[in-house]
Amino acid sequence: MLQLEDMQLLRALGVSQSLAAAARLLNLTPPAVTVRLQRIEERVGVNLATRAARGISLTDEGHRLVQEAIEILERIESIPSRVSGESGGVSGHLRVVAPFGFGREYVGPLVRDLYRSHPNLAISLILVESPLSAAAGADVVVSIGHIKGSSWVGHFLAPNDRFLCASPALARSLSKLKHPSELARHPYLTLRENDEDVTRLRFTQHDAAGKRVSKAVTVRLNGALSSNDGTVVRDWAVDGLGVVARSEWDCARLVADGKLKRVLPAWRLEPAPIMALTPTRQGLTIRQRVFLEAAKQAFHPVPWRN
Repeated sequence: MLQLEDMQLLRALGVSQSLAAAARLLNLTPPAVTVRLQRIEERVGVNLATRAARGISLTDEGHRLVQEAIEILERIESIPSRVSGESGGVSGHLRVVAPFGFGREYVGPLVRDLYRSHPNLAISLILVESPLSAAAGADVVVSIGHIKGSSWVGHFLAPNDRFLCASPALARSLSKLKHPSELARHPYLTLRENDEDVTRLRFTQHDAAGKRVSKAVTVRLNGALSSNDGTVVRDWAVDGLGVVARSEWDCARLVADGKLKRVLPAWRLEPAPIMALTPTRQGLTIRQRVFLEAAKQAFHPVPWRN
């Protein structure tokens, strides 16, 4: 039978990337955490974690047990507020991971407002280049685009198209282009992130009513300039250095202000919806549910389409 301190250890492991980090959270030594973890594994009869080069990795059974422990501890820790009838009893720690640009623009204000509504909730917002690579121990990962081949569960937050854009002067010089394959002769600004093949773009043609009228076309574009920072690449496009494919959330305002113009507007890139990812769909914690509700409210109506 698991004890309260066992569940506290499991929760610490769930938000830590190493035994040493979990030990710091619990004010214990790493050897003590190792011994207690081994005892828990003996009680439940399965391996809960494996040692990896960069720390520890929870097994599937470990993830499920951590989730169970978090839910039980949440109920125990919320007993005083439920008994006293206090409102706003959401407490504990919420760890959110998001990409740099979108995180600064939209997730930061979202976390600010969430904290104002729930002052007893501690929130860590971690902004990184590749959110899934830093997802270990996260309660929620905010992601742009569909995630393939991942065990994380996606929750749709907002639509987000992708635009092919250029400065007004460059867009005018490209106005006679009829097909995406013709872009290969012109400078392209490459955003390299998430270890993806970002030079390969897939287009579909649509008519004035938005109806798809052709098969998908894939073209490979390359240029002399590339960066892993979307803001840098977008600003290069504003400066007239080339064509760029950018998310609607980032370039819609610049298009509306006339600083960027869409290129080949009848040809659409694959959309990249804004998603919130959680480790599981069932048994979401109160903190995760509160974040998802706040995020859906923050993105309705869609701010970059106002």
